Amino acid sequence: MTKIAKRFCAAVAVIVMMWGGQALWASEAWAGVFNPETFTLDNGMQVVVLPNHRAPVVLHMVWYKAGSADEPEGKSGVAHLLEHLMFKGTPKHPNGEFSKILAQHGGQENAFTSLDYTGYHQTVASDRLEMVMELEADRMTNLVLSPEDVATERAVVLEERNQRIENKPSARLREEANQKFFPDNHPYGRPIIGWRPELAALTREDALAFYKDHYAPDNAILVVAGDVNVADVKRLAEKYYGPIPARGVAARTPLVTDAPITGGETVLRDARVRQASWAENVIQPSLSNGSPRRVAALEILSELLGGGGTSRLYRALVIDQALAVSAGTYYDQSARGNGQFAFYASPRPGVSLDELAQALRTETRRVLDEGLKPDELAAIKKRMMADAVYSRDAMKTGAWTIGGALAAGHSIEDVEQWPERIQAVTEQDVLDALKAVLDEPRRITTKLLPNGNGDGA
Repeated sequence: MTKIAKRFCAAVAVIVMMWGGQALWASEAWAGVFNPETFTLDNGMQVVVLPNHRAPVVLHMVWYKAGSADEPEGKSGVAHLLEHLMFKGTPKHPNGEFSKILAQHGGQENAFTSLDYTGYHQTVASDRLEMVMELEADRMTNLVLSPEDVATERAVVLEERNQRIENKPSARLREEANQKFFPDNHPYGRPIIGWRPELAALTREDALAFYKDHYAPDNAILVVAGDVNVADVKRLAEKYYGPIPARGVAARTPLVTDAPITGGETVLRDARVRQASWAENVIQPSLSNGSPRRVAALEILSELLGGGGTSRLYRALVIDQALAVSAGTYYDQSARGNGQFAFYASPRPGVSLDELAQALRTETRRVLDEGLKPDELAAIKKRMMADAVYSRDAMKTGAWTIGGALAAGHSIEDVEQWPERIQAVTEQDVLDALKAVLDEPRRITTKLLPNGNGDGA
């Protein structure tokens, strides 16, 4: 069963988490983060191999450099609809056979659509790698769709939109805010699942056109992690993906924009809201348009302010002042377009959102006025790196991190050189990044509230 992976979904969260965390201490020589091996097939398909022999299983992923931001105007939702339709069939493996075969062999599968890419992945016993590679390569080029398939799956996605957006106040608020945050029909302002009228009007021809335009080996990345070796992966990749001709996929449209934002404040009240919340999103550079030093400083700033229970905001608002039940920050540095730095908090009963927001801003400003505490920066770096050391043990982490980075237009070097970037950040870099966040006018505030007249929770 397929699912949406939104900007703030698990896939991107993993990527951001990992770009914010590799190991080794300052005095040691860096040896990369995941140390992948990579090669490119003659048809342009990049292959990344991450051997991990802790268990006899393998993760096989195909990432397409095509997400909802690549959809033609007026066809929002087609990338995600196609993701659903990819599970239909081919002449060799008719409708539903892909999933049946995988289940018969004890495998697991899923897929996701994000703003910047779409991915398909299977986890199987390592001796079944050839089987899944044959299946995935087959549907890269031989997908067959009937009008009935499209009508059925379109109805499924429309119902999915009901469940995930229309019936969730927080999702409706986010959708409304994103449209304001990225105005003038910027691709990041459209919902991944699509606007309802456009989604309802999508046709078989729309899905096949997107498939033809973007699903090709020279627009895809194969990532294989687990109990494998490079020689075997290369042999199988050349056998199954190698014969698929390149299509000369068109270069992607740049997404970084300096367009003004009409945002301001967006408020949504709904009787179903049980926990009020406040958030503020601020445009900041990502690796696509910012200097690596500024991006690394923003990562550390996010960890300093909102990185868990020891962060400045959590300790001040949740523990010391008892104003909030949660508080934190988020920084999306991996976007193909502009990045976002976000503050968020939920109040305790009796505390208004305005009071909570003011307290959060006061604590944030305190960092700029007073600087960091002695050894605070070193402790943050050490914590981020320690987290990454442990996460290296997971078979999935490297595959998701590198696949997402490459699909968004970044490089393996961008991932592997992360430790050096983090280690080079100084206290002044962090303060400069904070000042840039506070001074940035392109921001939007959102408030989610239960029905009522006040601003209290």
